[in-house]
Amino acid sequence: MKIIDKKTGKRLSKSDPIKRNVLKDIDSDGQSPMDPPEALDESKNVKFDTDQIPEAIQILLDEHKATLELVNAFEEALKEYVESNYEMTDKINEAFSNFYSHIDKDLVVHNAKEEKALFPILHKKLKETGEHSDEEIPRTAVNLMEDDHNQFVQLGTLSFNFFGLAPRLNDDKSRLFVLETATRSARELVELIKLHIYREENKLFPLAQQLISADEFKAIRTEINEIA
Repeated sequence: MKIIDKKTGKRLSKSDPIKRNVLKDIDSDGQSPMDPPEALDESKNVKFDTDQIPEAIQILLDEHKATLELVNAFEEALKEYVESNYEMTDKINEAFSNFYSHIDKDLVVHNAKEEKALFPILHKKLKETGEHSDEEIPRTAVNLMEDDHNQFVQLGTLSFNFFGLAPRLNDDKSRLFVLETATRSARELVELIKLHIYREENKLFPLAQQLISADEFKAIRTEINEIA
Protein backbone atom coordinates (compact mmCIF):
# COMPACT_ATOMS: atom_id res chain seq x y z
CA MET A 1 0.00 0.00 0.00
CA LYS A 2 1.29 3.46 -0.88
CA ILE A 3 1.34 6.12 1.82
CA ILE A 4 1.82 9.70 0.71
CA ASP A 5 3.45 12.42 2.77
CA LYS A 6 0.70 15.04 2.98
CA LYS A 7 3.17 17.92 2.85
CA THR A 8 5.58 16.85 0.09
CA GLY A 9 3.27 14.66 -1.96
CA LYS A 10 6.00 11.99 -2.03
CA ARG A 11 5.50 8.32 -1.30
CA LEU A 12 6.73 7.22 2.11
CA SER A 13 8.89 4.18 1.56
CA LYS A 14 9.34 1.41 4.09
CA SER A 15 13.06 1.91 3.60
CA ASP A 16 12.88 5.59 4.54
CA PRO A 17 15.73 5.94 7.09
CA ILE A 18 13.74 8.39 9.21
CA LYS A 19 10.75 6.15 9.65
CA ARG A 20 12.27 2.69 9.55
CA ASN A 21 12.34 0.74 12.80
CA VAL A 22 10.63 3.39 14.91
CA LEU A 23 9.11 0.70 17.10
CA LYS A 24 12.52 -0.90 17.58
CA ASP A 25 14.16 2.44 18.39
CA ILE A 26 11.56 3.43 20.96
CA ASP A 27 11.54 0.00 22.58
CA SER A 28 15.33 -0.21 22.83
CA ASP A 29 15.62 3.38 24.09
CA GLY A 30 13.80 2.51 27.25
CA GLN A 31 15.15 -0.84 28.37
CA SER A 32 15.42 0.79 31.77
CA PRO A 33 12.85 3.45 32.64
CA MET A 34 15.49 5.04 34.82
CA ASP A 35 17.65 5.93 31.80
CA PRO A 36 17.59 9.75 31.55
CA PRO A 37 16.19 11.23 28.31
CA GLU A 38 19.45 13.03 27.57
CA ALA A 39 21.15 9.64 27.28
CA LEU A 40 19.06 8.69 24.25
CA ASP A 41 20.55 8.58 20.79
CA GLU A 42 19.43 11.85 19.22
CA SER A 43 20.46 10.63 15.76
CA LYS A 44 17.29 8.51 15.76
CA ASN A 45 15.02 11.47 16.43
CA VAL A 46 12.48 12.65 13.87
CA LYS A 47 12.35 16.40 13.23
CA PHE A 48 9.24 18.52 13.58
CA ASP A 49 8.25 20.97 10.89
CA THR A 50 8.06 23.66 13.55
CA ASP A 51 6.38 26.15 11.21
CA GLN A 52 3.37 23.90 10.68
CA ILE A 53 2.75 21.98 13.88
CA PRO A 54 -0.92 20.91 13.82
CA GLU A 55 -3.10 22.50 16.49
CA ALA A 56 -3.96 19.08 17.94
CA ILE A 57 -0.28 18.29 18.45
CA GLN A 58 0.43 21.74 19.86
CA ILE A 59 -2.22 21.20 22.53
CA LEU A 60 -0.50 17.98 23.60
CA LEU A 61 2.91 19.67 23.56
CA ASP A 62 1.64 22.49 25.79
CA GLU A 63 0.26 19.92 28.22
CA HIS A 64 3.61 18.14 28.23
CA LYS A 65 5.26 21.40 29.27
CA ALA A 66 2.86 21.82 32.19
CA THR A 67 3.45 18.22 33.26
CA LEU A 68 7.23 18.57 33.18
CA GLU A 69 7.10 21.68 35.37
CA LEU A 70 5.27 19.73 38.07
CA VAL A 71 7.48 16.67 37.59
CA ASN A 72 10.62 18.76 38.10
CA ALA A 73 9.20 20.41 41.22
CA PHE A 74 8.21 17.02 42.61
CA GLU A 75 11.62 15.55 41.83
CA GLU A 76 13.34 18.34 43.72
CA ALA A 77 10.96 17.94 46.67
CA LEU A 78 11.52 14.20 46.68
CA LYS A 79 15.26 14.76 46.86
CA GLU A 80 14.84 17.13 49.81
CA TYR A 81 12.52 14.66 51.52
CA VAL A 82 15.05 11.84 51.33
CA GLU A 83 18.02 14.02 52.29
CA SER A 84 16.14 15.28 55.38
CA ASN A 85 15.55 11.69 56.49
CA TYR A 86 11.90 11.85 55.41
CA GLU A 87 10.93 15.02 57.24
CA MET A 88 7.77 16.43 55.66
CA THR A 89 7.69 20.23 55.34
CA ASP A 90 4.96 22.48 53.96
CA LYS A 91 7.01 23.07 50.81
CA ILE A 92 7.57 19.37 50.18
CA ASN A 93 3.94 18.55 50.95
CA GLU A 94 2.74 21.15 48.45
CA ALA A 95 4.97 19.77 45.69
CA PHE A 96 3.81 16.23 46.44
CA SER A 97 0.15 17.27 46.49
CA ASN A 98 0.42 19.21 43.22
CA PHE A 99 2.19 16.32 41.49
CA TYR A 100 -0.17 13.55 42.55
CA SER A 101 -3.23 15.70 41.89
CA HIS A 102 -1.92 16.32 38.37
CA ILE A 103 -1.26 12.61 37.82
CA ASP A 104 -4.75 11.70 39.05
CA LYS A 105 -6.64 14.32 37.06
CA ASP A 106 -4.85 16.26 34.33
CA LEU A 107 -2.50 13.54 33.13
CA VAL A 108 -5.34 11.03 32.94
CA VAL A 109 -7.26 13.42 30.68
CA HIS A 110 -4.15 14.12 28.59
CA ASN A 111 -3.56 10.41 28.09
CA ALA A 112 -7.20 9.95 27.10
CA LYS A 113 -6.79 12.62 24.41
CA GLU A 114 -3.86 10.71 22.96
CA GLU A 115 -5.45 7.27 23.27
CA LYS A 116 -8.87 8.19 21.87
CA ALA A 117 -8.11 10.95 19.37
CA LEU A 118 -4.54 10.57 18.06
CA PHE A 119 -3.33 7.03 18.68
CA PRO A 120 -5.91 5.02 16.70
CA ILE A 121 -5.22 6.75 13.40
CA LEU A 122 -1.47 6.94 14.03
CA HIS A 123 -1.37 3.23 14.86
CA LYS A 124 -3.11 2.55 11.53
CA LYS A 125 -0.67 4.75 9.61
CA LEU A 126 2.37 3.11 11.23
CA LYS A 127 1.08 -0.34 10.32
CA GLU A 128 0.50 0.78 6.73
CA THR A 129 4.10 2.05 6.46
CA GLY A 130 5.54 -1.17 7.88
CA GLU A 131 6.45 0.30 11.25
CA HIS A 132 5.23 -2.57 13.39
CA SER A 133 6.34 -5.79 15.02
CA ASP A 134 6.13 -9.19 13.39
CA GLU A 135 3.74 -10.59 15.98
CA GLU A 136 0.43 -12.18 15.02
CA ILE A 137 -1.26 -9.02 16.25
CA PRO A 138 1.22 -6.33 15.13
CA ARG A 139 2.34 -3.76 17.69
CA THR A 140 3.54 -0.27 16.89
CA ALA A 141 5.17 2.50 18.90
CA VAL A 142 1.64 3.54 19.86
CA ASN A 143 1.25 0.35 21.87
CA LEU A 144 4.43 1.14 23.77
CA MET A 145 3.13 4.60 24.64
CA GLU A 146 -0.12 3.06 25.90
CA ASP A 147 1.91 0.64 28.01
CA ASP A 148 3.63 3.67 29.56
CA HIS A 149 0.25 5.21 30.36
CA ASN A 150 -0.69 2.08 32.28
CA GLN A 151 2.60 2.18 34.17
CA PHE A 152 1.95 5.80 35.16
CA VAL A 153 -1.19 4.65 36.95
CA GLN A 154 0.50 1.70 38.63
CA LEU A 155 3.57 3.59 39.85
CA GLY A 156 1.52 6.64 40.82
CA THR A 157 -0.91 4.57 42.87
CA LEU A 158 1.84 2.54 44.55
CA SER A 159 4.02 5.49 45.54
CA PHE A 160 1.08 7.68 46.65
CA ASN A 161 -0.42 4.96 48.82
CA PHE A 162 2.91 4.04 50.37
CA PHE A 163 3.77 7.66 51.17
CA GLY A 164 0.38 7.88 52.89
CA LEU A 165 0.82 4.59 54.73
CA ALA A 166 4.27 5.21 56.18
CA PRO A 167 3.34 7.85 58.83
CA ARG A 168 0.71 5.49 60.25
CA LEU A 169 3.23 2.73 60.97
CA ASN A 170 4.61 2.54 64.50
CA ASP A 171 7.50 0.19 63.71
CA ASP A 172 10.51 2.20 62.52
CA LYS A 173 11.88 -0.60 60.35
CA SER A 174 8.56 -1.12 58.61
CA ARG A 175 8.07 2.61 58.13
CA LEU A 176 11.51 3.00 56.58
CA PHE A 177 10.91 0.06 54.23
CA VAL A 178 7.61 1.55 53.04
CA LEU A 179 9.18 4.99 52.55
CA GLU A 180 12.08 3.57 50.57
CA THR A 181 9.68 1.57 48.39
CA ALA A 182 7.56 4.67 47.82
CA THR A 183 10.63 6.70 46.93
CA ARG A 184 11.90 4.13 44.43
CA SER A 185 8.51 3.94 42.77
CA ALA A 186 8.21 7.73 42.67
CA ARG A 187 11.65 8.12 41.11
CA GLU A 188 10.83 5.48 38.51
CA LEU A 189 7.59 7.30 37.72
CA VAL A 190 9.43 10.61 37.28
CA GLU A 191 11.97 9.13 34.88
CA LEU A 192 9.32 7.20 32.96
CA ILE A 193 7.23 10.33 32.43
CA LYS A 194 10.31 12.23 31.21
CA LEU A 195 11.30 9.42 28.88
CA HIS A 196 7.75 9.02 27.61
CA ILE A 197 7.46 12.71 26.74
CA TYR A 198 10.86 12.64 25.08
CA ARG A 199 9.82 9.69 22.90
CA GLU A 200 6.58 11.35 21.88
CA GLU A 201 8.09 14.74 21.11
CA ASN A 202 11.14 13.43 19.25
CA LYS A 203 9.74 10.38 17.49
CA LEU A 204 6.00 9.80 17.59
CA PHE A 205 4.54 13.29 17.19
CA PRO A 206 6.85 14.27 14.30
CA LEU A 207 5.86 11.04 12.54
CA ALA A 208 2.22 11.88 13.11
CA GLN A 209 2.84 15.27 11.52
CA GLN A 210 4.23 13.54 8.42
CA LEU A 211 1.68 10.75 8.11
CA ILE A 212 -1.62 12.36 9.08
CA SER A 213 -3.42 14.77 6.76
CA ALA A 214 -4.63 18.26 7.66
CA ASP A 215 -8.27 17.14 7.48
CA GLU A 216 -7.52 14.19 9.74
CA PHE A 217 -5.84 16.51 12.23
CA LYS A 218 -8.94 18.73 12.24
CA ALA A 219 -11.02 15.70 13.22
CA ILE A 220 -8.47 14.84 15.93
CA ARG A 221 -8.66 18.42 17.24
CA THR A 222 -12.45 18.19 17.42
CA GLU A 223 -12.26 14.94 19.35
CA ILE A 224 -9.70 16.41 21.75
CA ASN A 225 -12.12 19.27 22.45
CA GLU A 226 -14.79 16.77 23.40
CA ILE A 227 -12.45 15.04 25.86
CA ALA A 228 -11.15 18.22 27.51
